[in-house]
Amino acid sequence: MSEATAFDDGASTSDLEDREVLGWAEFGEAARDLAREVVRSGWMPDLVVAVARGGLVPAGAVAYALGTKAMGTLNVEFYTGVAETLPEPVVLPPLMDTSELPGRKVLVVDDVADSGKTLALVMDLIRSKGLPADLDLDLDLDDDATESLHVDARSAVVYAKPRSVIEPDYVWRRTDRWIMFPWSSQPPVTEEP
Repeated sequence: MSEATAFDDGASTSDLEDREVLGWAEFGEAARDLAREVVRSGWMPDLVVAVARGGLVPAGAVAYALGTKAMGTLNVEFYTGVAETLPEPVVLPPLMDTSELPGRKVLVVDDVADSGKTLALVMDLIRSKGLPADLDLDLDLDDDATESLHVDARSAVVYAKPRSVIEPDYVWRRTDRWIMFPWSSQPPVTEEP
């Protein structure tokens, strides 16, 4: 790998040795491994939600591997550069239609739970679209009616870091290194002179 592929911070070749580098072929196996974890757990999602942008490619791959066709996307901005973030993650428009989430099993997929703040925000947003599963209702509802009022959400990430404020339900690999993903390790394409 050359220095040019580390456009994000101009890292030298020696700096790249301190990074986790994920290639396309290994990513394909990672996505299938995550899907296998979900299947082994006995819980199958009705819907996969990608955390854009980093989670778009992993969410699509995991959804295909699970055979789940329904997908949604939440756009969240947090990182502004390498190790540079906004004070807190911010949800960007357009917003996903969440009106059909109550009563559904939702798998939220992202590329990495680094600080975990983005994933925690998205999980809270998804779960808030229904009633919490552990809410003590003083309503005369049967179990099926109560079940239809909450969102059963779980999370899956390709990578999780030890400092994450949230523990994802499904993780392919854990690392404390900076990760170079195949979809974001090249600079954006611009018009050439």
